[in-house]
Amino acid sequence: MTWEILLVFLLLGAMLASFAWEKLPTELTAFAGLAILMATGILSTNDALASFSNSAPITVGAMFILSAALEKSGAIQLLADRLQSIPGLRMRTALPALILCVAAISAFINNTPVVVVFLPVALSLAKQIGAPASKLLIPLSYASIFGGSCTLIGTSTNIVVSSVAANRGLEPISMFELAWIGIPLFLGGSLYLLTIGYKLIPRREMLTSILTEEEKREYILEAFVNDDSALVGKSLSQFPQYKNSGLKALEVIRRGIALPGESSKTLLEAGDRVLVTASARALAKAQSSPTSALDALLAEFGLEQIAAVEGSFVEVALRSETNLAGSTLRELNFRQRYRLAPVAIHRKGRNLRTELYSSPLQAGDILLLLGSKEAIENLRRQGDFVIIDEARIEAKSNPAKLVLTLGAIAGVISVSAIGLMPIAGAAIIACVLLLLTKCISMNDAYRSIHWPILFLIFAMIGVGRAMETSGASDYLAQNLVSSVSQLVSEPWRPIFLLAGIYLLTTTLTEVLSNNAAAVLMTTLAIGTAETLGVDARPFIIAVAMGASASFATPIGYQTNTYVYGIGGYRFSDFLKVGIPLNLLAFIITVIVVPLVWSF
Repeated sequence: MTWEILLVFLLLGAMLASFAWEKLPTELTAFAGLAILMATGILSTNDALASFSNSAPITVGAMFILSAALEKSGAIQLLADRLQSIPGLRMRTALPALILCVAAISAFINNTPVVVVFLPVALSLAKQIGAPASKLLIPLSYASIFGGSCTLIGTSTNIVVSSVAANRGLEPISMFELAWIGIPLFLGGSLYLLTIGYKLIPRREMLTSILTEEEKREYILEAFVNDDSALVGKSLSQFPQYKNSGLKALEVIRRGIALPGESSKTLLEAGDRVLVTASARALAKAQSSPTSALDALLAEFGLEQIAAVEGSFVEVALRSETNLAGSTLRELNFRQRYRLAPVAIHRKGRNLRTELYSSPLQAGDILLLLGSKEAIENLRRQGDFVIIDEARIEAKSNPAKLVLTLGAIAGVISVSAIGLMPIAGAAIIACVLLLLTKCISMNDAYRSIHWPILFLIFAMIGVGRAMETSGASDYLAQNLVSSVSQLVSEPWRPIFLLAGIYLLTTTLTEVLSNNAAAVLMTTLAIGTAETLGVDARPFIIAVAMGASASFATPIGYQTNTYVYGIGGYRFSDFLKVGIPLNLLAFIITVIVVPLVWSF
């Protein structure tokens, strides 16, 4: 083993640990690894820059734009509305219809916007049939994965695997090639979710479901601390009557800035503005109108009311493509910006209350907010959040733009499927067409691109190239083949190695980034096939499926992360429901691949 190979392995181990640790953004970790490889001379600058000319990130970015255009055309919402308007819906009809619709759409566009659009539909269906939303949300996410596994453009990982293979001189994956495995997975997975899986899915409650109807109604008050107020130099919690007043301090604003710490314990100054809530129960104690009752409550603390509105709680999810991720609520000056008061953040099974203003936001975070109907509607228009427990809005579509968008996507699929043009070129032309016809604006196009994913792919392609040039890929492949050869007779070696490649890919996908796993494992899979002296195609297909079929954890796939917080699930819920599906995908892949793609 040379020092270059050793350094590459040590660096890969450190990168994988950083991915799992999640203290640094995955794309930053990947670029740090790329920088180290260039600094040590293992990867030349030209080879590193060559990754930026790779077609995979360009294609993925173009597909993000096409997906956003389809979402804005109203086509997905129209289908969702049709599903919701089916008369006499019950769980035994609603669940199959939901799975079929979501899987069919996810086969041809990025599945994240599909899940985003169908989230309110699933929640509404749950209310209609009197079932907890948790019974529909895991199937919603899994159905989008089923659909994405059927075509080249269904997931970004399929495009990445195809591009890495093409760069090694192999035939890229064709548009419907993966359907040989994707369709059996869809059929078997759907049957599982409708029977055994449905029984395993727990009954969980959303954040707002733990509140009674009375608790959901709160009066939001903004009050001013006068110069002669008894509160100057003191905190609200120092007043004995505060505990039983029914008031709750949400925020203290000083010179336009929200102060850190627990608001009820903040020492106040003259001129401070205090945001508080008063429950309907507290106001009912007063034998007067709500306005008079509010004035009376505030007067006890020497506060002067500035404004008061009746508010309601709402749950929202932070969209993955927003540029708000990485910023804290304090840095965003959230209350002033959106006129909504954050009450809680739900992330990966934990409710963040003490870290409410100091914890950087992450894509998929669920925020419990309190505010007026007008503020909630304004937040909906901003596009950074998905409103997940508000009544749906009827789809508004422009027929001409809808036809243009559908035609552009159909053109990309057709041109790529018949081999007339590479998918990257077809996708770019379609995006330009939709931009020129104003089916999507430039701002919306920029916003739709998940830039961290693109930069992660760029960097990991460079890391994969370093595995090749350093000999690390060949060294690992040779040792893997040698180990299997000692345990398995020659006719069975390709199948055992195929199974091993798939299991390693799906394991990395469940705990790390699926795109990072796709790049690394495709490089290793090709090296393994070359060492074994067989066709690399079966191994490439296995990597594509292993990087897409992520069911066992809520962090392995973006759509799982979305429904994780919204459905009130625990981490163990995904293990319980998803591991059997992972095993099903493994069995289907290991059986079908050798039958369709010979070694």
